[in-house]
Amino acid sequence: MENTTTSKFLNDRFSRFFKFSLTENDKDIREEMMQPEISAESVEKTVILLKEKAESGDSQAAFLLGQLHYEEGRYTEAEIIFDGIKDEDPRALYQLAVMYYDGLGTKEDLGKAMELMRRVALWDSSYVGSVRHAALYNLGRAYLEGYGVQASSDEAERLWLLAADDGNPNASVEAQSSLGMFYCRPETLDLTKKDPDSALFCLKASAERGNVYAQGHLTACYYQRKLYSRAAALGERVCGYEDTSAIARHTGCLEEFIRKGITIAMFYFARCLYLGRGVLQNRDRAKRYFTQAARMDPEICQELQMNVVHGRI
Repeated sequence: MENTTTSKFLNDRFSRFFKFSLTENDKDIREEMMQPEISAESVEKTVILLKEKAESGDSQAAFLLGQLHYEEGRYTEAEIIFDGIKDEDPRALYQLAVMYYDGLGTKEDLGKAMELMRRVALWDSSYVGSVRHAALYNLGRAYLEGYGVQASSDEAERLWLLAADDGNPNASVEAQSSLGMFYCRPETLDLTKKDPDSALFCLKASAERGNVYAQGHLTACYYQRKLYSRAAALGERVCGYEDTSAIARHTGCLEEFIRKGITIAMFYFARCLYLGRGVLQNRDRAKRYFTQAARMDPEICQELQMNVVHGRI
């Protein structure tokens, strides 16, 4: 076992599992829940409909009812429902773990949260689907940062490899992205575990699935490997992203990390423009992108600029 410092790219709360499939018989529920702004009347109507289905033995409706309570901030009601179906539905077990971890409607209990998350990760059923990958990802995060467990980079890596599932498109994109950054981070270099090829593979898998944070780091990875044309092309594309809120809704990524990804890509694209690497030199355009990057995330931009000063970029 080893102690590690809290990683900057993993300092948000437990990721939540909001992806669930509805049957053809639940179209009326689907329409209610997909509205961008749901009125109180619509919420209550949906609650009544879900209660009727749940009481008739519809386990899917029971989970959706708990999820709706959760989304509305009625955590006590959500906990009661999730607790009642946790032995039949791994999604309910997962949400209970999130509630204990974040102290939502109950006292924060990291040990309990980890116990429940492990049960999801070990659930022996083809029904589990991507919730198992999400649980493995969160367990890896906990081990990397020492939240509720003894910190261990080795265990975090093992769990993330399981969550990434060899690039399976149904696996955890967060794990794929985190593995790429894990293999590049200074702490990992100190542990003589640097693996550029694995980093590139993981970042590409995550970036191709729309993770903007991974796209930013992939731009940096291309640049560091002197693949300047690829760095410039990807960096320029990421620079064109504007509506970070819409991207967050579409990809499930935190908006904060979307901005960080754009900042990283923007800085490296500006560097390509400034030096004429992989793209025609244009220092005026480079300066504009440097300025935009500094405004979007001053901390990351300053860190990257220091790397330039010390000759690391």
